[in-house]
Amino acid sequence: MFSYYGSKSKIVNYYPPPKHKKIIEPFAGSARYSLKYFDRDILLIDKYGAVIKCWKWLQSCSKNDILNLPDLYKLGKGFDLKTLNLSEGELLFLGFNAAVSSTTPRFKISIFAAEQGGMQTYFKRVADNIWKIKHWDIQLGNYENIPNEEATWFIDPPYQFGGHAYVENKINYTELKEWCKGRNGQTIVCENTKADWLPFKPMTELEGSMFRTTEAIWSNHITNYDDIQSTINFYD
Repeated sequence: MFSYYGSKSKIVNYYPPPKHKKIIEPFAGSARYSLKYFDRDILLIDKYGAVIKCWKWLQSCSKNDILNLPDLYKLGKGFDLKTLNLSEGELLFLGFNAAVSSTTPRFKISIFAAEQGGMQTYFKRVADNIWKIKHWDIQLGNYENIPNEEATWFIDPPYQFGGHAYVENKINYTELKEWCKGRNGQTIVCENTKADWLPFKPMTELEGSMFRTTEAIWSNHITNYDDIQSTINFYD
């Protein structure tokens, strides 16, 4: 629904499908796993208020609310979104998309966003899918305070190496390790192969604009990724 650093939009199909009717994302971000399985009972939690406010605004939107947003392409590079008469939710949504793959909303339109001529097509796609999130439970909070219930836990925290860019990046990985291992139901944890706080298995290589990384996975269920790797381009 919106651009966000570390989004799993290009690799969501590589993760195991949920085994339970409920999906919990304790580090929600742009929640691409939940969007893939949107018809489940979804609980999104995130400590970063801008992310939760953006999601709650989207959840309250009509199709016309999305379609009537100003086109970033037409506004052009460097345009200051704060000069427009926008609600907080509109500003956050446009701010995340104006930056493209940022950890925070940026209110001056980046050259990359300005050069994308398909913003109205993108808004139409969001508008056509807004109904999928109407039943979701979206909350501001800390992963440590979530009740431990039987569910599919899709856990995508700030990465041990590379997660410093996030606003809420203070993670005790020793504590997070034990918390992940103690979840009831199915647990899927995202990281890359540099991480050592769980015995992660390589899953797929990501070709970034500057360097290549290998996405990794830990699960309390058997996965098919022990010996399988593939290479994809990673741009969001």
